[in-house]
Amino acid sequence: MDWVSRMNEAITYIEDHITEEIAYSEVAKVACCSAYHFQRMFSFITEVSLSEYIRRRRLTLAAFELQNSQVKVIDLALRYGYDSPEAFARAFQNMHGTTPTAARNPGTKLKAFPRMSFQLSIKGVAEMNYRMEEAGPFTIVGVKNRVNTEKAFEVVPAIWGEAREKGIFEQLWDIRDASHKVRGILGVCANGEFGKNEEFDYILAIVSDQSPPESMVKMDFPEATWAVFEAPGSPDHLQDLWKRLYTEWVPVSAYDLAYLPAIECYLPIEENKNELWVPVVKRQ
Repeated sequence: MDWVSRMNEAITYIEDHITEEIAYSEVAKVACCSAYHFQRMFSFITEVSLSEYIRRRRLTLAAFELQNSQVKVIDLALRYGYDSPEAFARAFQNMHGTTPTAARNPGTKLKAFPRMSFQLSIKGVAEMNYRMEEAGPFTIVGVKNRVNTEKAFEVVPAIWGEAREKGIFEQLWDIRDASHKVRGILGVCANGEFGKNEEFDYILAIVSDQSPPESMVKMDFPEATWAVFEAPGSPDHLQDLWKRLYTEWVPVSAYDLAYLPAIECYLPIEENKNELWVPVVKRQ
């Protein structure tokens, strides 16, 4: 099954379970990738988060039911995962601009978000510089923070700022394995839990074979194949590289994303580039 088919199968899974509690890990399994990668990939491709898409689809279907049946609002609220009619009414009002009760009236304006589908569009406007690397087992050591996915763009820069103030970079640099091919200060997103409260661990780290200093943690990586992408210029370009990875490289490559965290490598400023290390496996 190709990439597009797997993504559409994932949408089918969501639609088939739209009135149930949807486990993101199960959706990602259909797409043959980790929950973390699927959630990020979905957001980059569609420009809406997975949780927001599910919310919109539920409220769209709820509006259809209100217009075409005599279902009670309390029953509808429970069917679509809300704890109370009040919570459902607030969400309904925020999306549709009217109350569930008013939605039954002829002439009431409502919003409909259709089921999503994926198609492959080949752009090829600009090249992507990458190389394949085989790396044996290695360990990273660093500072771990639990981050809410929706607030990541605010929280992660703050983590870097705090690390700079506390001299964390110097501590990490002192214990680095200077001979390892995974270089620089690392940003690692791991242990994602996605659902009502989407969170992940963000680890500001270095490759090191030393014991973690106090207040730091370590994470072991197994032997793996990595696709390594270069992002010339400032670290800001890594964000664009993530999007191009999901929308341009993954769909047409001979690889699938492996069930391991990807690694952002922030290289010394004089190199004027950074790297994104993405664990991959040969596509079956």
